[in-house]
Amino acid sequence: MKTSKTNKLKILNDPIYGFITIPNSLIFDIIEHPYFQRLRRVTQMGFSNLVYPGANHTRFHHALGCLYLMQKAVRILRFKEVAISEDEANALYIAILLHDIGHGAFSHALEHSIVNGISHEEISLKFMKKLNEEFDGQLSLAIEMFEGNYKRGFFNQLISSQLDIDRLDYLKRDSFYTGVTEGNISSDRLIAMMNVFKDELVIEKKGIYSVEKFLIARRLMYWQVYLHKTGLVAENMLVKILQRAKELAMQNVKLPATKTMQYFLYNQITKENFTDETLAVFSKLDDYDVLSAIKEWTTHSDEVLSALSTMIMNRNLLKISMQNTQFSKEEVKLQVEKLTAKFRIKPEHAHYFVFDGTVSNQAYNTSNPIKILFKNNTTLDIASASDQLNLQALTKPVQKFYLCYPKKM
Repeated sequence: MKTSKTNKLKILNDPIYGFITIPNSLIFDIIEHPYFQRLRRVTQMGFSNLVYPGANHTRFHHALGCLYLMQKAVRILRFKEVAISEDEANALYIAILLHDIGHGAFSHALEHSIVNGISHEEISLKFMKKLNEEFDGQLSLAIEMFEGNYKRGFFNQLISSQLDIDRLDYLKRDSFYTGVTEGNISSDRLIAMMNVFKDELVIEKKGIYSVEKFLIARRLMYWQVYLHKTGLVAENMLVKILQRAKELAMQNVKLPATKTMQYFLYNQITKENFTDETLAVFSKLDDYDVLSAIKEWTTHSDEVLSALSTMIMNRNLLKISMQNTQFSKEEVKLQVEKLTAKFRIKPEHAHYFVFDGTVSNQAYNTSNPIKILFKNNTTLDIASASDQLNLQALTKPVQKFYLCYPKKM
């Protein structure tokens, strides 16, 4: 691939970390690539801005923040005499920069509606392999680390684990843009406390309280932000809109949308047929395609599609009830009966307006532990090393059940 002759030693200004330097021309060229530039048009938090109006930051912001933190982690580990070659450091930067490149518009909504059976991680890997072809194999080591196949295991832990660079950025960034201060972790201190022991990423004993705060912040951010009931109902409604659009498209009903959006509506996209052509179209699909389509669908002749689209555009969302026990079939059936009686909705369409589901939050999973390194060169899982009783509680998954239905009932 030809590279441009512009100055590539750029400095970017980030509202959280200040100046972020792009370490070399290869990374500059990856950032300049249309695949990566698409992330400017994909919000980090989907419809969370319906709850927190400031949450309009993008996956582009997040990826650059991760690059900055990874550079800091490499500096700290080298200072502690962990041998990291230039090639290894560069591979780490590329892997963390591209870890989210396969995310679709509005985060996970596409995975449950118009692109089925393939996760954003798998699409990220497809993008990385395609970029590797374009950049003459210069991403091979990054891909090896991303997949967890590299001989030094701690590199993969920096990219993907319970205390990885991804989480250290998104918790701090999402806290900043939502204004939810409970998520404001000290990523600087956590990175400063990192070390490598027997090829495992560990946190030195001095950092134990920072890890505790990180895990508690993660739990609070999940219930207060990521699983906030208004954001939850909005995301579910988006999934329902896309599912209805897909259902109509499969019946050859005409739906106004961009060419990119129409490709995914009128073709059955699965893991098996996700070709290079599909990837090329996916690389153009962003939040703007989805929002402009929904805006058009507010006046569509299909009453289900137009009603749901209008509700989302006007933030007139379904009501959501949450509780600790599952809603009975009778409760769901009662809401369906009220719906069909009051709004003349056909029974076969009721599931678009009345539906139940479950969400769970496990702030810490002991099967993939965060290890604390003591001065006598022994390590202990944070759940055992901590004297915080509530840290043990964070290892248990907490499940909540929800039921969505129209407000006016």
